[in-house]
Amino acid sequence: MKQAGSILIVDDNLDVLIAAQLLLKQHYQTVVTTDNPFDIEKMINEQKIEVILLDMNFNHDAISGQEGFYWLKSILAQDSSVVVVLMTAYGDIQLAVDAIKAGASDFIAKPWKNEQLLAVIAAGFAHAQDKQKVEKLTRKTLGLNHALKGKNFDFLGQSSAMQQVFNTIKKAAETDANILITGESGTGKELAAHAVHLASNRSDEAFISLDMGSIATSLFESELFGHKKGAFTDAKADRTGRFELAHEGSLFLDELGNLPLSQQATLLAALQNRQITPVGGTKPIDVNIRLICATNENLPQAVYENRFRQDLLYRINTVEIRLPPLRERVDDIPLLTEYYLEHFSRKYKRNLSIEPDDMNLLCQYAWPGNVRELAHVIERSVILSDCGVLDVCSVIGANTTTKTEKEAIDEGTNLPDISIKNEIDTGIDNRVYDCFNLEILEQRAVRAALKHHQGNVTQAAKALGLTRGAMYRRLKKHDL
Repeated sequence: MKQAGSILIVDDNLDVLIAAQLLLKQHYQTVVTTDNPFDIEKMINEQKIEVILLDMNFNHDAISGQEGFYWLKSILAQDSSVVVVLMTAYGDIQLAVDAIKAGASDFIAKPWKNEQLLAVIAAGFAHAQDKQKVEKLTRKTLGLNHALKGKNFDFLGQSSAMQQVFNTIKKAAETDANILITGESGTGKELAAHAVHLASNRSDEAFISLDMGSIATSLFESELFGHKKGAFTDAKADRTGRFELAHEGSLFLDELGNLPLSQQATLLAALQNRQITPVGGTKPIDVNIRLICATNENLPQAVYENRFRQDLLYRINTVEIRLPPLRERVDDIPLLTEYYLEHFSRKYKRNLSIEPDDMNLLCQYAWPGNVRELAHVIERSVILSDCGVLDVCSVIGANTTTKTEKEAIDEGTNLPDISIKNEIDTGIDNRVYDCFNLEILEQRAVRAALKHHQGNVTQAAKALGLTRGAMYRRLKKHDL
């Protein structure tokens, strides 16, 4: 039975070509020949050549072997995974040593013994397989280092809205169906994609992500499909694309709605054919991926407006998972707050807790940036807070503007209770509601409470529903 493998024999002596081909084709599936070394590059590009049996002298009466060294260097520069066995009628030990140093796998003298040539070629194929494994592992490692990000947060939720999401993820993950995750920015679409991958039968393989909105048009194919050395100006080495990195695993394409129409066609072809070709390459590569896409765009509307291909939409959303915004899952805010507080306290080596009034403030805020904004607020608060207690008021007040009272009422959002109970005859300027900036609101409420209770901090804190410690922090913050 013939072994899998392809051999190229290069020699200007037709008798040598015929003799070698007749012998080797009895043992290997593909044996091709050429008497012109200038054909080598084309033949390597057209088919996967694993071993080359290369003559060292192509000019009449040449015995130095310099031509063989030249073509050896050229072959290895084109494809370093190819194994080259040099042969010459003028063999000597020094020439063999120089050949090995130059990158040849082995050296054989003509005329050869058939058993000897077969042994050398068999060793060459074993070497070729080892080189291919090492090169593939090296390229994949470099690609993974480039593609993988730092540790992701956990995908959390206890609200009924999130329980529905978890249930859909569980059902979808059991299949290899393509998944489209939709939702506002900051709702945790990448975390949901990770959850799908971890719950699937591909969980032991790679999870590779790519933000489609962040890559330049000129680099689109290189990022997805990889490129060969010299394919363009900055292609100084072969690079493995995200499709190949995700082989047998999951590929997550974020913000897919930002993809131009021309690139949508390229992506669709790769998904349909389950093959990719690196930029500058000629040989297609089979890929087996689980595709997960995400967007905050309304893709059906984009299809209607001719900004997104309908056939691509059908291809990517076999199952659609909608992530609710944080304002629709208020029950999850305490859980998320405690999670991020623990995470960032550990990261910044702080020991902080959160008081009920600050937790209430977080639950009442509208969170236009969703979970991402909540995480950012907790992180900044951990960094800036003093006295062992988290102070989120200053961070929210300094960096965000909440909804006006009318907007909040229209949307059913609860406003913070600033009545200071019934003990205070609030002379608070109603213009506060025009912008409803929490920092200004807090400062005026504290000042009004102190004025009403004639500077008694304990009574003012009680009227505001604050502890004495929380009250003193606000007095210090507002310089009152």
